[in-house]
Amino acid sequence: MTRVIGLISGTSVDGIDAALVDVVGSQTDLKIELVAGRTFAYPPNLRSQILSVCGGSALSMAELAELDDAIAKQFAIAALTIQAEYGKAELIGSHGQTVYHRPARKGEMERDPERERSEFSADSSPIPGVDMGYSLQLGRGALIAALTGITTVSNFRSADIAAGGQGAPLVPIVDAYLLTEPDRHLCIQNLGGIGNLTYLPAQKNSPLVNKSEVSHPGDGILGWDTGPANSLLDLAVEHFSGGSKTCDENGDWAALGQPCQALVEDWLKQEFFLQKPPKSTGRELFGVDYFNRCLVEASSYNLSPADVLATLTELTVASIAHSYRTFLPQMPDRVLLCGGGSHNLYLKRRLQAQLHPVEVLTTSEAGLSVDFKEAIAFAVLAEWRVRGIPGNLPQVTGAIAPVLLGEINSCW
Repeated sequence: MTRVIGLISGTSVDGIDAALVDVVGSQTDLKIELVAGRTFAYPPNLRSQILSVCGGSALSMAELAELDDAIAKQFAIAALTIQAEYGKAELIGSHGQTVYHRPARKGEMERDPERERSEFSADSSPIPGVDMGYSLQLGRGALIAALTGITTVSNFRSADIAAGGQGAPLVPIVDAYLLTEPDRHLCIQNLGGIGNLTYLPAQKNSPLVNKSEVSHPGDGILGWDTGPANSLLDLAVEHFSGGSKTCDENGDWAALGQPCQALVEDWLKQEFFLQKPPKSTGRELFGVDYFNRCLVEASSYNLSPADVLATLTELTVASIAHSYRTFLPQMPDRVLLCGGGSHNLYLKRRLQAQLHPVEVLTTSEAGLSVDFKEAIAFAVLAEWRVRGIPGNLPQVTGAIAPVLLGEINSCW
């Protein structure tokens, strides 16, 4: 057993999720126990700076270094605080704070993974047919390790991107070992700032059912980003409340409005929704500029603030339903929600209506915390990294091969 702290702050920038996790086994015999989970809010001025940078504000190199250190210190405080209350960890897995994400862009040519793998060398980069992506997570692991005295694995996305992948989503492989069922096709739908899914086909040899017969969880497992989840909703709430609110608690405000279906149908024509997986996105696409365009287009319909919130919620819901019906081999039997948006009762109700008769529950109802599932995943990925176990699924990210994820930062 290894006691690991998983740390992540998502695209909503609503705080650092810290999960203290006991990890037992490796993959086919993986078991986890969530000892404790807490969310640590950023200081308001630091959160504002992060959101500004995510929105495209320029920084000098000195300012970037200061921001990197400030975020690392907050992550270290989170790790130290949760240990003070619940006991010392042996390892930290820190995803950090994403401030920029540029997905890899594939060429129009048909890819030949075997050929690409054979050409994958220092002398033949970049990978043929791939315009390499780039992703920046701040909160450097070396500083977290130094401040906590605990070996820290960080910078999880870079190795997958170097192998031609999107660098995201990275959680599906952990979902596979923890949530696969023998008789049901599942979608695990994360609702953070950006939505992403893991599709888990029913497997008689599920890691949860008959571990001794499992060879690899990759067969049939899919995953990609579905589009905006909370990012546009949070921007709308902040705009309409004059900055006094940062989120629509339970979706209560949106529930007072009526969605404009004409706008939703028009917005769904956006290129990202039509793009085939593998695909990932972020605030670079679904951020302030996109929200402002939505506001301008909504003004033609004389919508109230509640109507705009209902319409943006419907975009999230419709984009998920469209993604399932367009790109999955078949509709799931059950959807398990996680992330902050899983608490939005209006969004959940609308998703249930769009996906009927598919059952919509939460990962908590399947035994895995909706609030800390992502942090748990990075605890597991960190443990795999120090064991030398690859952590990506190439069919999910588009990488040419499984690779070790994360950089190991040893403490003194």
